[in-house]
Amino acid sequence: MGKILQKCKVIVWDECTMIHKKSLEALDRSLQDLLENVQPFGNALILLAGDFKQTLPVISLSTPADEINACLKYSTLWRHAHILQLTTNMRVQLQNDRSAEVFSRELLDIGNGQLPIDETRQISLPDNFCNLVTSKEELISKVFPNIQIHYRNHNWLSERAVLAAKNKDVYQLNHFIQSSIQSEEIIYKSIDTVVEADDVVNYPSEFFHSLDLPGMPPHILKLKIGVPVITLRNVNQLKLCKLMNIVVEATILTGPFKGDVLIPRIPMIPTDTPFKFKRLQFPIRLAFAITINKAQRSIVRIVWVRFKCGLLLTWTIVCCLFPCWQT
Repeated sequence: MGKILQKCKVIVWDECTMIHKKSLEALDRSLQDLLENVQPFGNALILLAGDFKQTLPVISLSTPADEINACLKYSTLWRHAHILQLTTNMRVQLQNDRSAEVFSRELLDIGNGQLPIDETRQISLPDNFCNLVTSKEELISKVFPNIQIHYRNHNWLSERAVLAAKNKDVYQLNHFIQSSIQSEEIIYKSIDTVVEADDVVNYPSEFFHSLDLPGMPPHILKLKIGVPVITLRNVNQLKLCKLMNIVVEATILTGPFKGDVLIPRIPMIPTDTPFKFKRLQFPIRLAFAITINKAQRSIVRIVWVRFKCGLLLTWTIVCCLFPCWQT
């Protein structure tokens, strides 16, 4: 890898606004060592692509100030950056869609802070920007109408999702929607063990079972045949599934890898807890609803976004889903 970096003419870092500034500073020091040059990045050309109006670095258990402080703009390297602006939405221009052009312009106005703000410091969205609903039941009926009939239809399922800002809202919506499907529910329980042998006395397995951490599957994973799920880890099925007796057979709905896959149980160790434990479980969660962060750069036609102040309908691009087809 070091030899490859020495030969690179340009290094492109996409979605750079989501990375911690220390990652870029680490690349700077590495290139200075590899290229034997004390100039920033060893005098190599680095192209950073991103939009600061999108998701900033995610810092666990942090304040907004911590996330802003972790941004690239607060790095000592930012003063060396030469900023280039992209001004043409190529997707809108190629499609020649007037409504998409209007929607794109309104999104930019929101991101640039150009919409009026009321006395409660909330923005007022344009009248034609979204449709409001008043209850969770109405939200689900709008996104997944007649779900009992259509939920096994791959094309129908891959076109819709609910977005929410917080994991707890996503979990509640997913369980609520799955409970409305009248079919057999299959339960998978994880095996939780300590990593350090000395922690056996301090942390019983029942304590680990009670933890439901972001980025980790739950201890009790409840699934029904045909429901959509999202993978929490990248899994090489060809290598892993040969070693496992119990797997989940799923179908990738969108993207270049559409088709059937086998998902095994894998061991996962959380990194943001004061103690270390290992959870052996299928690396999946329900995906009727997903967080806004996970939805970036994915594809779906019908999206509802749930905010604290209400439920909004938007037509945008989200979500890559795996429906559980057989267990």
